[in-house]
Amino acid sequence: MSAQPAVYGRTVHFVIMGCGRVGSMLAGTLEEQGHDVAVIDQNPAAFRRLGATFEGRRVTGLGFDRDTLREAEIENAYAFAAVSSGDNSNVLAARVARETYGVEHVVARIYDPGRAEVYQRLGIPTVATVRWTADQTLRRLLPLGSVPEHTDPSGKIVLADVPVHADWVGQRFSRIEAVAGARIAYLTRLGEGMIPGPDTVYQEGDLVHVVATSDQIPVIEQLLDQSPPPA
Repeated sequence: MSAQPAVYGRTVHFVIMGCGRVGSMLAGTLEEQGHDVAVIDQNPAAFRRLGATFEGRRVTGLGFDRDTLREAEIENAYAFAAVSSGDNSNVLAARVARETYGVEHVVARIYDPGRAEVYQRLGIPTVATVRWTADQTLRRLLPLGSVPEHTDPSGKIVLADVPVHADWVGQRFSRIEAVAGARIAYLTRLGEGMIPGPDTVYQEGDLVHVVATSDQIPVIEQLLDQSPPPA
């Protein structure tokens, strides 16, 4: 993957739990983008996946242990990704990051897709293993300046997963389109794609996929990353 610009030109701190194939790929990609990264794993040997050029922090321990998280500077984290091999550990760590340390952007890797709905109701965005890619993870962790899902051959039209502020829950997608000046191509709800109708409302955990010109995406992201204006 090619490097993407930092979040609004800022270098921010990411904490990743799990240094397997996905975790090491995320760490390397985020560092290439100019961000500061700390990686947590129980097994120190796992850090070999990061390579000799990785300059981020390597923290040995459990990703839901508070001392371990503090060593990884969770208090300064912009986002937290739990991508270890255990569903329960990933969700527990993600909840600690969000509920104890107030990290807004979290994502947990899930091996059992049947649990996804439960975790989504707990406010923890999840991605099932069968649908897992590093690009999907980056789109969840980097809601501003995110990675496009598709770009047409001219490079002008993009399909992007654009995060929506929680205060939009219960609002019709028709209003979201009107406020953002965007066309919603489709949404993903509990792992299933659907095309929103005129009365479809935004629900917690929905992934909103917008089609727009490349120069419109930053504006759309800014509009939808804040509370909706008064009706």
